[in-house]
Amino acid sequence: MDMAWIWCLLVFTVAGLALLALHLRLKRAGRSQEPPNLPSFPLIGSLLSLRSPHPPHLLFKELQKKYGQTYSLMMGSHRVVIVNQHVHAKEVLLKRGKVFAGRPRTVTTDVLTRNGKDIAFGNYSPTWRFHRKIVHGALCMFGEGSASIERIICVEAQSLCSVLSEAAGAGVALDLSPELTRAVTNVICSLCFNSCYCRGDPEFEAMLSYSQGIVDTVAKDSLVDIFPWLQIFPNADLHLLKHCVAIRDKLLQKKYDEHKADYSDHVQRDLLDALLRAKRSAENNNTAEIGGESVGLSDDHLLMTVGDIFGAGVETTTTVLKWAVTYLIHHPEIQSRIQDELDVNIGVDRSPQLSDRGGLPYLEATIREVLRIRPVSPLLIPHVALSDTSIGDFTVRKGTRVIINLWALHHDEKEWDNPDVFDPGRFLNSKGTGLSIPSSSYLPFGVGIRVCLGEALAKMELFLFLSWILQRFTLSVPPNHSLPSLEGKFGVVLQPVKYTVKATPRPGWERPRSQAR
Repeated sequence: MDMAWIWCLLVFTVAGLALLALHLRLKRAGRSQEPPNLPSFPLIGSLLSLRSPHPPHLLFKELQKKYGQTYSLMMGSHRVVIVNQHVHAKEVLLKRGKVFAGRPRTVTTDVLTRNGKDIAFGNYSPTWRFHRKIVHGALCMFGEGSASIERIICVEAQSLCSVLSEAAGAGVALDLSPELTRAVTNVICSLCFNSCYCRGDPEFEAMLSYSQGIVDTVAKDSLVDIFPWLQIFPNADLHLLKHCVAIRDKLLQKKYDEHKADYSDHVQRDLLDALLRAKRSAENNNTAEIGGESVGLSDDHLLMTVGDIFGAGVETTTTVLKWAVTYLIHHPEIQSRIQDELDVNIGVDRSPQLSDRGGLPYLEATIREVLRIRPVSPLLIPHVALSDTSIGDFTVRKGTRVIINLWALHHDEKEWDNPDVFDPGRFLNSKGTGLSIPSSSYLPFGVGIRVCLGEALAKMELFLFLSWILQRFTLSVPPNHSLPSLEGKFGVVLQPVKYTVKATPRPGWERPRSQAR
């Protein structure tokens, strides 16, 4: 009798647990759903719903009024989820970072990266993880080497200020875009190749040309990326991209061959040497294998790594600098406050150094505000779900592309007071003496597995270039010129339109100085 009761109790317990599990599964199933969808049609997907005079980041932000902050659409046969708020963005980038670490294969990015052999556009895999590891290690090794990154940036800042002094002395206004590009390019060239360019150098002019061509044509969801079969037809943009990439690759191959020819284990001149050393060390120590799978890197991987550093390191930093100058011209009172801060903390007896960052909070806050109000890449590079997963209560199927609308995060009215107003003060503490991050919706360099590897370098360049310029000059538009437009030109980066700048030397800096002090 006692055994019968025990068996009955056991049966009822198991049945109860089974019913509870079924209830929970049904509850989860009832709660799980696809994100709201834009209207879609066979073959073309949601393209008809995306017709708009506005660039994609503004359109995607506007569409959330009708479809919610996270919704989906079809780009041809590809399902794409658009994320417009930080909670879901961080779920994609951090909480489920590995699940969403994939990258889509597109026609234009394959041309740019030799079929995904770079870091930025390469798909998540053991090879990619190994590749990123040695690049990170090379960056650390080079940073600890004899060459000073700060010194390299300051040399270029001095050169840039000399150009502004010459223009001021001649009474002419400058288009700062090529000058900023040359300065930032020389930082990257010094880092990667231990070389730099003078103004008017033919190789530098070629680099300017190919860089602009790539920015104008790659990763913009052009029709050939949505419908790859269109590449069988004549395509001016694709032809331009292939031409620009061929010029870039010829230059990179030349530099790479030179480095391999005179490489030495005992001398580390630059980042390319550090990459070669890291690659050879991994091969010699048999560490280029994960879980029995060979993940050795080819020469193409290292070439595309340098291509990444040039593409991301030059174009993005230059664009942020151009936006910073644009907003400082629009807001002379902010420019004046930064200069007052520089005068009090540094004066004219020496040039700014990285160690001054803690004493210049308003300048640092201004840089943060530029990165917020005009994110250089308003739509982060798309992620791909590597397995069935979810975002919040929404189900996401394997292979779905996910786009984080960084513009929407940085202009979210629920997170930012007057988000369209340029206000560096929002990044200062209540006393105005230190920095703060007022919202979790601030992700200028991304976050998680795919975070920008060049974040630290970019922050160093932005601080040093702006502090050197503003210590010496007041920037404005020439007489009878209108203020530069705050509307950007959308591409792989959001660029300001061209304009000219008048640089007026500040007291104590009327005459150009031969060297940094």
